[in-house]
Amino acid sequence: MYAIIETGGKQIKVEVGSKIYVEKIDAEVGSSVTFDKVLLVGGEGETKVGSPLLEGATVVGKVEKQGKARKILVFKYKSKANYRRRQGHRQPYTCLTIEAINA
Repeated sequence: MYAIIETGGKQIKVEVGSKIYVEKIDAEVGSSVTFDKVLLVGGEGETKVGSPLLEGATVVGKVEKQGKARKILVFKYKSKANYRRRQGHRQPYTCLTIEAINA
């Protein structure tokens, strides 16, 4: 059984037992997080599609860790103007393990 959920402005396909990385969620490590923005549930039997969301469907995940992604460098440059700007960015993320899909 799988589901498509929306979190952090993105749509993610999840299955029970899968490990996913999403935009940072304010939750403690080891706590449980419930997603109620479920767009689709499929797999065994028939597929249920919401318009836009499925009523009463939830996905439960457990927070494994909070972290930051690798650093990316943003470099702005204009030729012949002696203009150079370098800036780094590390995007925070939350690692989740999906425990249950309730549809």
